[in-house]
Amino acid sequence: MSCSDCKIECQRFGKHRNGLRRFRCPKCKRTFTEPHTRTLDSMYIPWDKALLAVQLLLEGNSIRSTERISGLDKNTIMRVLVLAGAKCEKVSEEIIRNVPVKDVEADEIWSFIGAKAKNTSPEKKASGWGDTWTWTAIDADTKLCVSYLVGGRDAASGEDFMQDCAARIRGRVQITTDGHRVYLDAVEDAFGAEVDYAQLQKIYGAPSEE
Repeated sequence: MSCSDCKIECQRFGKHRNGLRRFRCPKCKRTFTEPHTRTLDSMYIPWDKALLAVQLLLEGNSIRSTERISGLDKNTIMRVLVLAGAKCEKVSEEIIRNVPVKDVEADEIWSFIGAKAKNTSPEKKASGWGDTWTWTAIDADTKLCVSYLVGGRDAASGEDFMQDCAARIRGRVQITTDGHRVYLDAVEDAFGAEVDYAQLQKIYGAPSEE
């Protein structure tokens, strides 16, 4: 590294508290720190730590648990999670197209943002808090997630979800869902006659003698 004023080569002068090397000009005694390298867009954290955080979250660890294991701040972990999700969404949009699947299983996964709907005030519901559902369409053979959508468990979300599925699948397909009535119209509107559709309803109860 060269001094910007003296235009001479600087000497090594220890390390900065973040681990980057420091240099000092032997003439004017100014100190410099080597340039930061951005590993993840606007983030400076090491690549291996970001990867560890994502792996821990995928294995089911909480934000707090990931914070203790990785040594990263919880806000940094959430930024990594959002960034990883955005990149996965981009890959999904570009690559998962024209997929020749035969059997697709669709379902909804319940979760909540901030708090459960029954414990959320109307003001917070207006800002996005409450129950949310992740609609998933998974290839029964390869376990590939062909399509997903995060939204409510209503007809509008079901229509958008099935329209996206139809845009990614090539050829005739067998779709199996639960007994949610939204699927009846959503599947027909999205696929028309190019689909075999069935609802699988599980009935729980005590076994009968018969």
